[in-house]
Amino acid sequence: MRERIDRRAMAALSAGHLATDFAGGALPALIPFLTAKYDLSYTLAAVLVLAGAISGSIVQPLFGLWSDRRGAIWLLPAGAALGGVGMALAAASPAYWLAVLFVILAGLGTAAYHPEGSKFAAYVSGRRRASGMSLFSIGGNLGYGLGALATTPLVVALGLTGGLLLAVPCVAVAAMLLWFVPYLLGFVPARESRSYASGDDDRRSLVLLLAVIAFRSLAWFGLLTFVPLWEVSLGHSKSYGNHLLSLMLLAGGVGTLAAGPVADRIGTRTVLLVANLAISPLLLVFMLIGGIPGAVSLAFVGVAVIGTFGTTMVMAQQYLPRRIGMASGLSIGFSIGLGGVAAVILGAIADSVDLRTALYVSAAAPAAAVVLTLLLPGERTARLEPEVAMP
Repeated sequence: MRERIDRRAMAALSAGHLATDFAGGALPALIPFLTAKYDLSYTLAAVLVLAGAISGSIVQPLFGLWSDRRGAIWLLPAGAALGGVGMALAAASPAYWLAVLFVILAGLGTAAYHPEGSKFAAYVSGRRRASGMSLFSIGGNLGYGLGALATTPLVVALGLTGGLLLAVPCVAVAAMLLWFVPYLLGFVPARESRSYASGDDDRRSLVLLLAVIAFRSLAWFGLLTFVPLWEVSLGHSKSYGNHLLSLMLLAGGVGTLAAGPVADRIGTRTVLLVANLAISPLLLVFMLIGGIPGAVSLAFVGVAVIGTFGTTMVMAQQYLPRRIGMASGLSIGFSIGLGGVAAVILGAIADSVDLRTALYVSAAAPAAAVVLTLLLPGERTARLEPEVAMP
């Protein structure tokens, strides 16, 4: 097994992750503008999030299974391109139902890219799995933040039809990935080595981890959907709300750089537990105090959730070492899918009660994640690595 991460391969995979999630990050920033254009309720606004979440999650484990059994490297350029084109067309759609349809297409791009990208990130990381997955995740995290950051001035300056330009960076990166395919294929282990991994599948721990991810996702998707709308309800502009959203996302990307190396040293479960403990108090500061302390707290929520995204992916691969593509698809797809469902539920609460109550529910959810994290196995039993032959 490689001792070091192949930086060139990881850069390509992370760039693809950035492009794919750039499209996903555009959606929360588009929601205030689409809400105004179509005169949407909170629930219908959340349906847009649900559309992307479900399409990006339900089929993701199936893509992972396909990847494990047959290999599907073409999903990398196809996923990045479809994500960007789908979201660009959603921005410029003349009708709400068309916007939902194109958001679904963008979600399919997400579903296609992530399992294959995560699997190759594991291949090129060698023994530094958590550090490597953090480098892979930083691309997606920065892409999500940049998508939100770029969308607001683009729409303000050119209108929603200007959102068509969102496809440009995604298609460009897809072309780069297509050129990189022969190099990446050099990291695929021999079939006989790939079929063997040290350690058995630990399905109980995987189920517990997916439950942790679900509760974190409830809080996270509540923020993605309603932070801009919350700020608008307080009298601030749509741009101000989207800037706070971008701050949260970009801070999370920075946190990813630290979380991986720390997890390699002290253990993935420890890092995940500390992060989960911090989320609820930080959300309460954002809601109850606001201002600069609230913005700083929101940034640290991004660090706690996004920063440990790669950590949860590594843990899923450790618990399902013989099927790392499917493990990646489950960990990412499960979080996206349940997060989208949670967004609609929170939207219904916001419509029937108020938005503040919906955000309080978001703040309470990570407490359950803390309890479930304590039930996960310790580092000695969890740290399983596939024995793969690397070039």
